[in-house]
Amino acid sequence: MRKLIALAVWPIALGAALRGQTAPPPSQPPLEARIKIDVDRAIGTVDPLLFGSFTEHLGRMIYGGIYDEGSRLSDKDGYRKDVLQAVKDLGVTILRWPGGNFASNYNWYDGIGPKNLRPARLDLAWADVESNRFGTDEFLKYTELAGAEPYICVNLGLGTIDDARFWVEYTNSTKQTKWANERRKNGHDAPYNVKYWALGNEIDGPWQMGHKNADDYAKFALEAAKAMKATDPSIKLVASGSSNYGADWRLWNRTVLQTLRNQIDYIALHTYINNRANDFERYLGTAQQNVDLYIESTANQIKEVTAGPNLRPIYIAYDEWNVWYRTGNAQKLEEIYNFEDAVAMGGFFNSFFRRADIVKMANLAQLVNVIAPIMTSKDGLFLQPICFPIVEFGKQRNNTAVDSLVASPTYKLPDRAVEAKYLDVSTTWNAASRDVFVNVVNRSKDRDVRTTIVTQDRTPDTAVGVWEMNHADLKATHTFGDDKKVRPATRSANVTVTGNSFIYTFPAHSLTVLRVNTR
Repeated sequence: MRKLIALAVWPIALGAALRGQTAPPPSQPPLEARIKIDVDRAIGTVDPLLFGSFTEHLGRMIYGGIYDEGSRLSDKDGYRKDVLQAVKDLGVTILRWPGGNFASNYNWYDGIGPKNLRPARLDLAWADVESNRFGTDEFLKYTELAGAEPYICVNLGLGTIDDARFWVEYTNSTKQTKWANERRKNGHDAPYNVKYWALGNEIDGPWQMGHKNADDYAKFALEAAKAMKATDPSIKLVASGSSNYGADWRLWNRTVLQTLRNQIDYIALHTYINNRANDFERYLGTAQQNVDLYIESTANQIKEVTAGPNLRPIYIAYDEWNVWYRTGNAQKLEEIYNFEDAVAMGGFFNSFFRRADIVKMANLAQLVNVIAPIMTSKDGLFLQPICFPIVEFGKQRNNTAVDSLVASPTYKLPDRAVEAKYLDVSTTWNAASRDVFVNVVNRSKDRDVRTTIVTQDRTPDTAVGVWEMNHADLKATHTFGDDKKVRPATRSANVTVTGNSFIYTFPAHSLTVLRVNTR
C-alpha cells in the first residue's frame, strides 16, 4: 500500500456534515443505449481469486480488527468471531498478508514461537510499534478458519533472499530441516502448503523501505524466486509491478517481466481512486480509464514477453485496489464509504471481468477498519456500502466473461482525449444454468438510460432478475446502529421480449446486475 495515491451487520447517522452532493431525480427524458451480447465470444473464466482481500499490519486492521485478544467477542485464540463470520459472508477467496508497505521492513522470524518471547519492533512504514503477537501461524490459521487461500508477501525491501526461502521452508517443507522443524515445534506438524507468494511490495515506490530501481529489483527478485522455487517448486510467484504511475511505470513493468518471465506467474498492479473533486461522473469515468489503461498496457507487455515457444503464462494480480481519500496515517485510514463509492466497486469489477483472460487475481485493500468494507468497535461491527457489490459480483465466479458491444452516449472528462460512456458494462455467461449476467454502472448523475439488450441467437425469458444499488443521496453512509440506508434491492422484472431482445431502463447513478435466463 503506497502512501501517495493516484487519482483516478450491525452497525447513528453521521449527520449532514458528511452528506454533501445530493443527486436530483431525473427530470429529462432518458438517454438511449444498446448492449449486444454474444455468449460465444468468450473472454475467459471469471477466476475465483478475483474476490480476494488484503490484511496489513496497519492501524486497526489486525489488532482490534480480525484479531482482538481479550475481547468478549473473540474466541479463545483471539480471533473476532463476528468479524470472521462477516469475512465468510463477504466471500473472500484469497487473503494477502502482511503488507503492503509493512512487508518491506517485516522480519517474519519475530512473529513465530511463544508470544511472550516475541520482540516488539519499530514499524518503519507506518511509524508504529509492532507487537508481533499476530504472525505466520496466526495468519495461516485465520485463512483456514475463513476458508481463504493464504497469500504471503515476502520482504524484498530490507529483507534477504535467505529470509524469503526460509519462510517458504517454514510453511511448506515436509523435510527434517531447521525451519520445518521449527514449524512442528510451534504446533503445526503438517506443512501449510502456501501456494501464492509475492516478491515484495511496490518496490518501485520511493516511499518503500528498500526502494530499488527496475534493474536492481528485477535481479534481486530473480534470485529470490529461484531460491524460493528450489525450496518448493509448486509455489506461484507474483512480481512487484509498478505502483508509481508518476514515473515511467511501463519501463518498470517491461524490465520486471523480461527478467522474471521464466519464474513468475503474475505481475501485481495497484490502483486507488477517489472523488476529491466531488464530481460523480468525473470520478467514475476517470478512474475507470486509469484502471483499463493499466490493465491493457500490462497485458500487451505480457503478450510480448510470452510470445516465444515454451514460455510460461503470466497473469495480472490486481492485489491492491479500492477507494482511498486520506494520504497520511493520522486517522489510521479508517475511511467511511458512501453510496457513490459502492457504485465505484462495480466499475472495478467490470474492468476485471472484461479482461478475465489476463486478470486472474484481485485483492480489495483492505479487509477490516483500514480502507475496508467491515468496521469494528469493541461492541460490534457494521458493514459499509461497498460490501454489497463485492458479494454480488462474487456470485459470478467461474462464469465465462463474454464480450459485449455497448453503444452508449458519452460525456467529456477533464484533460482526457477519450470520452467516457455513460454505461459501463461487463457480461458473464453461466452455461449450466443458461443465465446471462449483465453488470451495468450508469455513470450519469441525473439521466436514466433506456437500453435495448440483445442476446444474439438466444431468446431471453420475460422475467429478469434484478439486483440494484441506487440512492438519492450520493453521500449516504453507514455507521454503528445505522447500516440499512444503502442496501441493494432485489426483484424480478417483467420485460417485453421481441425476438432476442428486450428493453431495460438503468436509473441514474446506479449499479445494476441483471440475471437473464435464456433458451
